[in-house]
Amino acid sequence: MEIGAKETRGKLSSILKQVEGGKEVIILRRGKKVARLIPFQKPKGHLPSLNKFRSSMNIKGKTVSAMVIIGREEGRY
Repeated sequence: MEIGAKETRGKLSSILKQVEGGKEVIILRRGKKVARLIPFQKPKGHLPSLNKFRSSMNIKGKTVSAMVIIGREEGRY
């Protein structure tokens, strides 16, 4: 469905009901498409476990915090 910006102001409540029902609404300004309203979709699934990600990393050498401390100490002298 396409609707003008001016008309959208007066019919926002009914437009939102249509979007909730699954319709897509395109808002036009002076005949040009400027916005698209689509139904909200909850993100699917969960983010991967950070613990699993961290354990998959193979880090060699000093930790980042140790390197920052060394860098700060070297910068002072």
